[in-house]
Amino acid sequence: MTAAVVSLGPDSRFALFHADEVRGDFGEDVRTGLTAPSKWLSPRWFYDELGSSLFDSICFLPEYYVMRAEAEVLTSFRQEIVASFGPQIRLIELGSGAARKTRILLDPLTERQPCLEYVPVDIDPAMLERVGRDLLNEYERLRVLAVCSDFTRPSIPIVALGRNRSRTVVLFLGSTIGNLDPEESIAMLRDLRSALVPGDALLLGADLRKSKSILEPAYDDPLGVTAAFNLNLLGRINRELGGHFALDAFRHRAFYDEEHGRIEMHLVSKSAQTVAIDDLELEIELAEGESIHTESSYKHNDATLAALAEASGFAIERTWTDSRKFFTDVLMVSC
Repeated sequence: MTAAVVSLGPDSRFALFHADEVRGDFGEDVRTGLTAPSKWLSPRWFYDELGSSLFDSICFLPEYYVMRAEAEVLTSFRQEIVASFGPQIRLIELGSGAARKTRILLDPLTERQPCLEYVPVDIDPAMLERVGRDLLNEYERLRVLAVCSDFTRPSIPIVALGRNRSRTVVLFLGSTIGNLDPEESIAMLRDLRSALVPGDALLLGADLRKSKSILEPAYDDPLGVTAAFNLNLLGRINRELGGHFALDAFRHRAFYDEEHGRIEMHLVSKSAQTVAIDDLELEIELAEGESIHTESSYKHNDATLAALAEASGFAIERTWTDSRKFFTDVLMVSC
């Protein structure tokens, strides 16, 4: 791992590292997905600057309960959750983003420890530096070692950082685990487990299974913010790869697949069309009604979470849920 150390104060409580890893290429992912028999685009590419702003707006929609439900869990049980971590920890957060919900736990954690080492892991270095600056201003007892890396290979930044004498506790909040299919979820958590020692812990956020009447509006809101978020993926191809997608030639579709326990998001072509992507020297043929699958969001229950933990080398120690039982945060301990 290479280090680009950015000092945000005279006490040098901040460092930004770039993990030595091969990240996926946007153009090659687009080529692979749009030339497949069933077209797809990876949800990892939703989050350019505009996409991130749209997702922030989604989190405040009344239909999108996820952020509020987890915030309720963390707020209601923060003392219990922090006590379960033990007296002295190093805190690593995968896909840290703006670290809004993390602050709920940082308050009691920094009261317990004279110095807390916080390691946010995110693919956006500008976000890491901005959030690091804010956190250092808020928490005098905090030291931030930020890592620019893809969370799907968590062993890379964790191994590179090395061990310290504290227990490692990893946060993977939100419902991001749901964006991985069951095999990918197991692979990701096994990779994480390989970098931990027995007794280290993972606090995993997971969206729970519930009725279509609640789930589908959360991914297809009447204001059309989620539709704009989804369509921005085509807009990004236009901006960055010389694509010629007419966004109004597609409609957003989201539905709950009860058999597989997942929400699917698609972009559906309104008519037969051919779309060129100049930088890829590619033309895409789409039939009327043909869809591009952009995201699956798996929902969990006790059985699926237990199976996930067992298959990846963890044991579930505690669970906390919100008052409506929409969302859970699960403490998994490495075996």
